[in-house]
Amino acid sequence: MAGTAYAALQPPQSFALNFQSGLVMNIEIVEKADHLKLIEVWEASVRATHDFLAEDDLQELKPLIMEQYFDAVDLRCVKNGNGEIQGFCGVHDGNIEMLFISPDARGKGIGAMLAAHAIKEQGASKVDVNEQNEQALGFYQHIGFKVTGRSPVDGQGKPYPLLHMAL
Repeated sequence: MAGTAYAALQPPQSFALNFQSGLVMNIEIVEKADHLKLIEVWEASVRATHDFLAEDDLQELKPLIMEQYFDAVDLRCVKNGNGEIQGFCGVHDGNIEMLFISPDARGKGIGAMLAAHAIKEQGASKVDVNEQNEQALGFYQHIGFKVTGRSPVDGQGKPYPLLHMAL
């Protein structure tokens, strides 16, 4: 009985949302085979939104993300009707650890959809945002997060201050 109740609480493997434009977007659990595409989305997104990040730091992060970070979080992605990954979100221990959207898919509600899924289905209530990333700060504030603290360096000890946010 307990196993049955637990299974009923699990988020669906995939679900689709129809956007006003008629586009269908699916949120799916990320498979290991998707990691190469995710790192492409990550890099394109970072280049579009993290102009403060030094190239050496970006290159240093890529293998860490591929070899450690993706496996450390509960990953979900949004795919369009053609099965192409448009963005992804990783949650661990109530924290949105990563949320990246392909630059050509920005402004279509994908980030909001992934964040809502992370909050409602994955139990996320906190996020850390690079202080220099004003777009991300504004996005999280818009959906209800508030700044609760600040760290002068990022998780790798680099001089990229983090703002700690919570619902």
